[in-house]
Amino acid sequence: MRFYRCGYAGLYLSLLVCFGPGLLAAGQGQNQNLTSPEVHSDRRVTFRLSAPNARRVDLSVQFAEGIQHMTKDENGLWQVTVGPAEPEIYEYNFVVDGLQVADPANSLLKFWGRTAKNLVLIGGDKPMFFEEQQVPHGTVHVHKYQSMSLGIARGLYVYTPPGYEEDRQAEYPVLYLLHGMGDTENAWTVVGRANVIVDNLLAKKMARPLIIVMPYGHTPSVPPDMRSIGNYGAFEEDLIDDVIPYVQKCYRVSTAQKDRAIAGLSMGGGQALTVGLGNLDLFGWVGAFSSAIPADEKLNQLLAKPASINEKLRLLWVGCGNKDFLYLANQNFLGRLNAGEIKHVAHITGGAHEWRLWRIYLNELVPRLFRTSD
Repeated sequence: MRFYRCGYAGLYLSLLVCFGPGLLAAGQGQNQNLTSPEVHSDRRVTFRLSAPNARRVDLSVQFAEGIQHMTKDENGLWQVTVGPAEPEIYEYNFVVDGLQVADPANSLLKFWGRTAKNLVLIGGDKPMFFEEQQVPHGTVHVHKYQSMSLGIARGLYVYTPPGYEEDRQAEYPVLYLLHGMGDTENAWTVVGRANVIVDNLLAKKMARPLIIVMPYGHTPSVPPDMRSIGNYGAFEEDLIDDVIPYVQKCYRVSTAQKDRAIAGLSMGGGQALTVGLGNLDLFGWVGAFSSAIPADEKLNQLLAKPASINEKLRLLWVGCGNKDFLYLANQNFLGRLNAGEIKHVAHITGGAHEWRLWRIYLNELVPRLFRTSD
């Protein structure tokens, strides 16, 4: 896979060096040569950090309950082995003398707001659907485009499937895939593994070759009342007036409504519902994962036209975990769809508000998209 990544070095380096010589500075060279995390065959994981001047170093990792205390050797190397853990992708970070620190030996980072955590993938006996396998790989392209509607340059990730560069005649269906609150446009590739998931689906011939567009969902250049949860007007304008034309200019995508889908998680799920249902001539497929359901009059107006939705929309797919803090809101939304006799697929599972579920949902949604029989 060719992956062109835009830089977040400023944030990453600030996490490492802002603590000064009293904490990590003395161990910076050693950390570059460490193996951390080291995943063992029994699915236990060893984490290491060189911090000779630190008084205490702990580990916070998703699969272990509570803070894990690390021990220090005579060379100032701190380490701890925890687990075993179930196969999955987990977040973690170190706590050095009370301050959260990213692992300098691990470049795999999840950014959320102004914070960052490392990721560790623990594999199973067989490759999981989001693990890279010996299959043809697509390409992730990173763009900067000028948003005329917002008056700023914005980031955009685009996945093209295997064979896209060789087949210069075909036009591809496109999925606009949206992240959640606090995330950036790289979330669906770094944490969500969308490109890997689709590579594996295509290798099994379980989905049509498609292009995935992953835009930045926040609109910080507009007033707060235009970018709050549930008020997605500024994002909608950027997507329709700037992103879609830019993608159609740069890539061989079909412009037909039946070949365009929109889906997202949490905040992005709310955006997908609002933008998708509000632009039925543009989008033929809508997917919503653990969505922040907009509580405004606009959604009421959109749902008041069930005949139009049923006629134009090929699929409305709504998934949520039954332990999600947005579960009740999603249940109420599904009730409104049922009351209005709006055709949809309800996919309620176990689980909370978590990437583990959203990867599963994407893996289940993509094979349903762009079916000619639907």
